[in-house]
Formats: sequence, C-alpha cells, structure tokens
Amino acid sequence: MVTCDFCGAVEPGETPPLTWTTAVESGRPRLFCATCSREHLRAMEGKLDSEWW
Repeated sequence: MVTCDFCGAVEPGETPPLTWTTAVESGRPRLFCATCSREHLRAMEGKLDSEWW
C-alpha cells in the first residue's frame, strides 16, 4: 500500500499509480497523489518543498 505524503490518501498495491508524482526533499523520497499533484503543480515546478504549499 502506498500513501500520499501530503494528504494521506492511500492506494492499494506496492507501486504508486502512474498519475502520482515523486519528489526528493531533504534527501528523502516523497510520493504525492494525483489530486495533490494537480493542486500543487506550480509549486512542484518551482521546486518548493511541500512545507511551503
């Protein structure tokens, strides 16, 4: 099961769906669901850490 690191959404399975995004913040890999990815796309493109969203 995979969990969104921003909102806590859960997806069954061991790998995230293709619509999820990944990021590395402070050396730690993070996963974001499709909803969070769409809502915060500009911040992600600007390389802002999720704490700033």
